[in-house]
Amino acid sequence: MTTFDFSHSSGGGAMQTRRSWGVRMGQFALVGAVVFVSACGLPRSGPTRGQIYSGDVAKGGSTNIVNVDDRVTRAANFTPAYGFGADFQRAGQVGADEVRPGDVLGLSIWENVDDGLLASMGSSSTQLQQLQVDSNGYIFVPYAGRIRAAGNSPDELRRIITQKLETQTPDPQVMVTRVAGDGATVSVMGKVNGQGVFPIERPTRTLSAMLSKAGGVSIEPEVAVVTVKRGGATGKVWLRDLYSSSRNDIALRPGDIILVEEDQRSFTALGALGGQTKVPLGNEEINAIEAVAMVGGLSTSLADPKGVFILREEPQSVARAVLGRSDVYGSQRIAYVLDLTKPDGMFMARDFLIRDGDTVYVTEAPMVQWTKTLNVILAPVNQIRTTESGF
Repeated sequence: MTTFDFSHSSGGGAMQTRRSWGVRMGQFALVGAVVFVSACGLPRSGPTRGQIYSGDVAKGGSTNIVNVDDRVTRAANFTPAYGFGADFQRAGQVGADEVRPGDVLGLSIWENVDDGLLASMGSSSTQLQQLQVDSNGYIFVPYAGRIRAAGNSPDELRRIITQKLETQTPDPQVMVTRVAGDGATVSVMGKVNGQGVFPIERPTRTLSAMLSKAGGVSIEPEVAVVTVKRGGATGKVWLRDLYSSSRNDIALRPGDIILVEEDQRSFTALGALGGQTKVPLGNEEINAIEAVAMVGGLSTSLADPKGVFILREEPQSVARAVLGRSDVYGSQRIAYVLDLTKPDGMFMARDFLIRDGDTVYVTEAPMVQWTKTLNVILAPVNQIRTTESGF
C-alpha cells in the first residue's frame, strides 16, 4: 500500500499563505504611508527653497527675492556706524570750576579804609555767605550791582567784582568761594568699575579722562559701547574707536550722562547649519561666510548650498539701490540668495556683510526630503519583514 505524507505540503502551503498575507499587508502599509506623507508632510528645519521663492513679490508675496551679485553687494553693504555728531564734536571744554545756576557763593570783601562802603564801623571786611546764582546765572553784590556769575570760574568772578568796586572804594580785596553746589558735573553709569556723579575738573574735561576717573570699563573693551546723552541728543562710539581717534574723545558738558554697555547687535542662524542660535556681532565686520562658520558651517548631511538666504528688512534708500527701482516706498523685506555652488558663490558670500537683526537661513537639500519620505514609506515594510523572520 502506498502511503502519502501530507504534513510537509500542508506546512508549505501555510508558509506560502503567511508570505502572501505579509506581502499584501506590506502593500497596504506602503499605500498608507504614501497617503500619510503626502497629506501631512515630513518634519524639517524650515521652509524649502521653493517655498521661499513662492513668496516673491513678483508672485504676489511680500518678500523681494534677490540673487546676490557684485552690484547687489555694493548696494547692500550699508553698515550703520557709531559716532558723535557735529554738535558733540564742536562743544568746547568747560572750565574746571565753572559756576552754574543754582550754586551758592560766598564773598569776602576787604576794604583799605576804616569806614568802607560795605564794612561796618571798626571793621575792614564784609562777609556775604549766601549769594545764590539765579536761574539766569546772575548774583547781586551791593554797590557792584547785578553780575553774571554763571560761566565764570570763581577767580574770574573775583576779578569782575573787584573792578566794579574799585571805582568806589580804594584797593578792594575780594575772595569768592562756592558754598554749595557741585558746579559742572556728569553722571557715569553702566559697565564701569565706579559709577557715580563726577565734577568736570581740569584733568577730566574729556570723555576718555572721565571714564578713567570712573575706574575704566568692567567688560571686554572689544564689545564695549559708550553712549553720551546730552539734553535731547544722543551719540555713541565703540570704546576702541574712542581711544583710536581724537575726534571721538569729545569735551564733556555739564549734565552729560555717560553710559557704558555691552554691544547688543546680533544675527540669528537657522536651518541646516551646524547650530541654530543667536550670535553676537561684536565690533568687527562679519561676512556671510564667517557667519556660517561661526555656527559650525553647513550641515553636510542636510544643507542645500544653493539655498543660503540672508533675510533682512532694508530701509527705503538701500532697497531702491538693491532693487534698481525708484518706485519703492518704505522699508522692504528682502531675502538675499547666495548660491555657493557657483564658481564665484563663495566670493560673493565672503563680500556680503551681515548686519544687526539679520537672519541667516539655510534650506535643506531636496534629496533630504526624498530620503525622509523613503524611510517613512519603507519602515512598515521592514517591520513586517522583521516579523516574518521570526516565524
